[in-house]
Amino acid sequence: MIDFLQATGWGDARRESLAGDASTRRYTRLHRDGQTAILMQDPDGDVGLFTRLARHLTGQNLSAPRILAQDTANGLLLIEDLGDGLLARLAQTPQSEQDLYLLATDALIALHDTPPPPDLPQATPDRMASMVDLAFEHYTHAPEALAQAVAAFVPQLQTHAQPTDVMVLRDYHAENILYLPDRQGAARAGLLDFQDAMQGHRAYDLVSLIEDARRDVAPATARACVAHYLAATDLPEDAFHAALAVLGAQRNLRILGVFARLASSRGKPQYIDLIPRVWGHLQTDLAHPVLASVKPIIDAALPAPDAAHLERLKAACPTP
Repeated sequence: MIDFLQATGWGDARRESLAGDASTRRYTRLHRDGQTAILMQDPDGDVGLFTRLARHLTGQNLSAPRILAQDTANGLLLIEDLGDGLLARLAQTPQSEQDLYLLATDALIALHDTPPPPDLPQATPDRMASMVDLAFEHYTHAPEALAQAVAAFVPQLQTHAQPTDVMVLRDYHAENILYLPDRQGAARAGLLDFQDAMQGHRAYDLVSLIEDARRDVAPATARACVAHYLAATDLPEDAFHAALAVLGAQRNLRILGVFARLASSRGKPQYIDLIPRVWGHLQTDLAHPVLASVKPIIDAALPAPDAAHLERLKAACPTP
């Protein structure tokens, strides 16, 4: 890492560690002569893919970080510093929340107006259904119910989550989006997390935005975002709401398992505290009529996150 920074001219920069995310990536802000840049360390990831996707997004006049230097072999990137204006920090009033979330929706509208980059993994119904496995392995242990849930999800995804014709960023929420007031239009939304992108259905990132695992989004804001997206794209309203429900349920089931696994395998019990909100989103999604065949399986297999179950999940966290 030292050699990389020296080669890029940032070897003597002052370093400021930044808060990370649920992954093993680490971020450091570098200060040098009144300028800043971000060092991203991702030894377990694919920084070459991050670079390719970032350049695709900037090529569509969206605000991903510019790539300043890279060392693919060692998982190192030097990227543009887009600042600290996270939507999660700025959305402090009902009006500011709605304004910022509509901006984030504008970025999705712009993203979906262009073809996805080539060679993205396809969010096929089989693949998406199988990704709920973590809920049945880590949130609870119910392998027989997993097979039933996957079998029930596949036809709903085939019916309601097609076509898969846009780039979906997959972790599109207020702690991964920055407000850039000096830019114009959809470029005012800074995009930070997209290395797990797939080619999928256009409802996926929108439901990720409005069913946030980390913060409560006002129902009025969520409705405004959906209405704004529909007005801009002229999609059938009922079909789009069905897609939101099916993909929301799939996503929230996966998040339940991801958060439980982060506690048990990575010693991060703080994610357990977010589970009740995720559970609430899941129940809202399962109430949609198109999920009538899925809901009984989930209800029977997954315990509600009461205090006792949350404590059991935290107890699985390894002690230092």
